[in-house]
Amino acid sequence: MYGICLLSQIPARKDASDKSEMVSQLLFGDVYSVLETTEKWIKIRTHFDAYECWICAKQHTTLSEKEFKEITSAPYSLSNELVQVVQENQEFIPIVLGSALPLLKNKKMTVGDRTFLFDGSLLQAAQPDKRKILEYAFMYLNSPYLWGGKSPFGIDCSGFTQMVYKLSNVIIPRDAYQQAELGTSYSFVEEAQAGDLAFFDNEAGKIVHVGIVMGNGQIIHASGKVRIDNLDHQGIFNKEMNQYTHRLRIIKNLF
Repeated sequence: MYGICLLSQIPARKDASDKSEMVSQLLFGDVYSVLETTEKWIKIRTHFDAYECWICAKQHTTLSEKEFKEITSAPYSLSNELVQVVQENQEFIPIVLGSALPLLKNKKMTVGDRTFLFDGSLLQAAQPDKRKILEYAFMYLNSPYLWGGKSPFGIDCSGFTQMVYKLSNVIIPRDAYQQAELGTSYSFVEEAQAGDLAFFDNEAGKIVHVGIVMGNGQIIHASGKVRIDNLDHQGIFNKEMNQYTHRLRIIKNLF
């Protein structure tokens, strides 16, 4: 069984409960495989990043196997605006930056017997472009921090880096520790280039934070909000707090 998100956002939870923490989000157009079902909950694996989580059964829309294969084999198209709408008949659904418009043709997207109209700015799959990363990162500037979030209205550190890279046509995993396993490392922070990912650990040595290197000794990352701070060999220095807030572990080039 397969499904698609046809709401602005769907909370993806760790366990099958409204009280369970939100570990990620589905955005409009995201598709997934169904792994397990209960009366109220569905366990899914997202196609985009193979993330396993639970969603409310009331928010699930079934896709046929044929539709799923058509969508996942086609180049993806993404909304390139902070907020836009899709229209179904006389109703509107708001969608956020990075939402997918699968199989969009002549401004129409058809899922089963439902047709959606989209007349906004579109970003279509192309060659990965590292020069675009900071441009997309700045679109999330001042977005509030939200554990598990992936939108300009609430986003966490690894959701931020994943979405920015997605807009830049590079698919990376959902969580910071998974992202840290990719790419090649630098020996010195001075070698890092704009668009690289910097990872930070805790006292136990676990990767707990990630941000995007801007160059010139700065980093853009989600901490309280998406913000710009100073970066050096020790880590992130917050001028407002006058202290280091994150300890640098490694910087990776994913291109």
